[in-house]
Amino acid sequence: MHNLQNEFLSIKVNPTGAELSSLKNLETGIEHLWQGNPEFWASQAPNLFPVIGVLKEGKYIFEGKEYEMPKHGFVRHDENIQLKEKTENSLVFELNSSEESLEIYPFKFRFEISFILNKKTVEVKHKLFNLDEKPLYFSLGGHPAFNAPISTNEVYEDYYLEFDQKMDLKTHVLGESGLVSHHTEGILDNEDKIRLHKELFAKDALIFKNIPSKKVALKSKNSGTVLSVGYSDFKNLGIWAKPGAPYVCIEPWLGIADIEGTDQNLKTKEGIEKLDSGNTFEASYFITIE
Repeated sequence: MHNLQNEFLSIKVNPTGAELSSLKNLETGIEHLWQGNPEFWASQAPNLFPVIGVLKEGKYIFEGKEYEMPKHGFVRHDENIQLKEKTENSLVFELNSSEESLEIYPFKFRFEISFILNKKTVEVKHKLFNLDEKPLYFSLGGHPAFNAPISTNEVYEDYYLEFDQKMDLKTHVLGESGLVSHHTEGILDNEDKIRLHKELFAKDALIFKNIPSKKVALKSKNSGTVLSVGYSDFKNLGIWAKPGAPYVCIEPWLGIADIEGTDQNLKTKEGIEKLDSGNTFEASYFITIE
């Protein structure tokens, strides 16, 4: 594990996939990041690139050729990510395209993910460099899971998510294959709070496209704000947990899983981002412990 701390927080990052594996409040001793109990979900905060969610039949088409791609992309399980730089307040990891990656993703790139501590905030910063001679198509996202409850005298239902504004929100329902269907269900009606309960994710993740809010707080009705996630660089938001598990994932996304009616063409995939040759893309989200 790679470690970093300041006077308020300590973090640990797993070298496989550069996955955040601990986020501890040093003032309270509380571990806020889900610790990956495989009984529910063995991951903790995977980095999603170059796709989000599942592809139809696990495949996509680029310029007439078919490629296979695992759920959420290949970075999350990649052991070739290297620690490029460590400073007093940051860890910077780097992954470069390779002959192996070109077999499933035909673009030359450099992907950097940095974890930057600033008082009680962790910035998770992504940088993508297009080293190819053609435009690069990608999606990008985070998947951090936060413990709820954080004290033994509370239950999951004591917790809720509160957005920075009241909204009308509909979730785009996932079908049995994990693809996004055309069905939606209302979640908020000029409201700003989603209460956590064990049936909330019975139909899988809540998926909010083009969400107006760009900050959400995890709160306890007993002890107030636990933490917040700011995601102004991201268009979409996923909220998820395994039903009955004591955590909640707050997932900033640039992109979305394939829709059921997709033609599997990467260039026209819903939510896909395009980065021209020689250009650089940056996007950050911020986790603040209260």
